[in-house]
Amino acid sequence: MAENALQNKETNTEVIQPQAIQSVYYTPRVDIVETDEELVLFADVPGVKAEVANIRYENGELILHARANSRHPDVNYLIEEYGTGDFYRAFSIPDAVDGDKISAELKNGVLTVHLPKTEAVKPKKINVRQA
Repeated sequence: MAENALQNKETNTEVIQPQAIQSVYYTPRVDIVETDEELVLFADVPGVKAEVANIRYENGELILHARANSRHPDVNYLIEEYGTGDFYRAFSIPDAVDGDKISAELKNGVLTVHLPKTEAVKPKKINVRQA
């Protein structure tokens, strides 16, 4: 018999004891938009505050990691569908992005990450003059 299971003597069935969950990871849903100037990533991270959002760019990879804590820690819930845990997602970023100029903001549970393109890949407007 497994260590985490108890034997019910009356019915001779196993009763599994719940194990403590150390951490729950959520994969945030994202939209990515491309303009002439940049890529913009929108990630849904409900319950996350800006001070616990960790965004890193290294070796061509953008890593999003944020923690959602309990919204009302001292409340007895009738229903609690929003869990606490970590949001995590990683993206391979093309060399066309200028890593030194990446910026982000968080508003109403949506993390917006701006990934500006390098000057070399931005479209160039060619002026046409009258001959």
